[in-house]
Amino acid sequence: MGRDSLRAFCRHVQPQDVAWLVVFVALGLAGPQRSDAEIELLISLAVFQIAEPRMAWFQTRRGTLLAVALKLLLAYLLIGVTGGVTSSYYLILMVPVVAAATTMGALGTFIVTLVAGGSYLSFLAFIDWDRYVIPVGEMRELGVRVLLFGLLALLMHQLAEATRQQARQYAAAAAELAAANRNLQVAEAAARRSERLAALGQLTAGLAHELRNPLGTIRASAEVLTRQLTANPEVAREMSGYIRDEVDRMNSLISRFLDFARPLQPKLEPADVNEILDRALGEVQRTAQQQVSYVRNYSPDLPRILGDPQLLERVFCNLISNAAEASRPGGTVALKTRPAVGGVDVTVIDRGVGIDKAHMENIFNPFFTTKPNGVGLGLAIVAKIVDLHRARISVESEPGQGTAFRLWLPSEASA
Repeated sequence: MGRDSLRAFCRHVQPQDVAWLVVFVALGLAGPQRSDAEIELLISLAVFQIAEPRMAWFQTRRGTLLAVALKLLLAYLLIGVTGGVTSSYYLILMVPVVAAATTMGALGTFIVTLVAGGSYLSFLAFIDWDRYVIPVGEMRELGVRVLLFGLLALLMHQLAEATRQQARQYAAAAAELAAANRNLQVAEAAARRSERLAALGQLTAGLAHELRNPLGTIRASAEVLTRQLTANPEVAREMSGYIRDEVDRMNSLISRFLDFARPLQPKLEPADVNEILDRALGEVQRTAQQQVSYVRNYSPDLPRILGDPQLLERVFCNLISNAAEASRPGGTVALKTRPAVGGVDVTVIDRGVGIDKAHMENIFNPFFTTKPNGVGLGLAIVAKIVDLHRARISVESEPGQGTAFRLWLPSEASA
């Protein structure tokens, strides 16, 4: 046998399998009769005991019941062919009893113990009482044996229940650690995003300041040039208009850059999220060009949050506007609010084109956009305002199915 074959064999054969084989072989060698029926029943018990953990169906509720019943039957037959109540194998009934104690509840263990004790005492019915008499001492011995079934079943059930309780505690601790790890990863991502935003904000502010002065000079020169033109040179007048329009567009862009770079000082006050969301929706409906419908699913029992209503309205305007732009004509944008642990959840859902998975990590980064005429500052400003409120924002999207932005805001009490 090669080394790889030996390793494969060791992976499939567990130490307990070897222990079971040794025990059953020893029982067969030391058995009281060593008849063919006795050996066959011992082999059947050994094979089933080793094979049962490897068969998935026997791990189900019905499988567990059938496994215990089969062990009871095999143990009963083994005792029956080796002398009945006088058999040395009476303790073999502990195999199904222990199996029940480790896999079933208290009631199931109690029932299996009663059946095991009753099956053992049932061999008294096969005695010819006209020829044999069992002394009182031996009857007491039979009673002690049956009571020992119950005692061992109780002890095994308590041990199994303590093990299960410990396993549940470990599972709960593992779940808490996993949740804490996820929260830590989210916090680390938010911290990295905040650092990037701060650095880009400083860069943007400096760049905007350096660009505005020459742009002002260019625009003023274009206006002077326009006034000095004669009546006929239309091309020169058209070029002057282009200069003025492009300068205005660049000034507007610089203003948006400065909005992103300018330090924000939120004026925190108790506020109603539903009212802020309604104001943002009204603003979007007045300015939006997309023909979409809006569905509001507001919870009436929301706690008040501690936030800046104007900045939060700006956040909601951006999210709703993006959802409307992503929706198909005639589509629907859903706005949902509900209480959450320590605050309020706000969700904006569309059934539009969705976000490509390759872009999910970048959507909150400044200057990242997939829109032909977009600047890529809208969601960056949203993330900045969210961070200032010590809130959290996440996004779930499926290309072709839609997108859901979820915003958690701390309540007044938790803040």
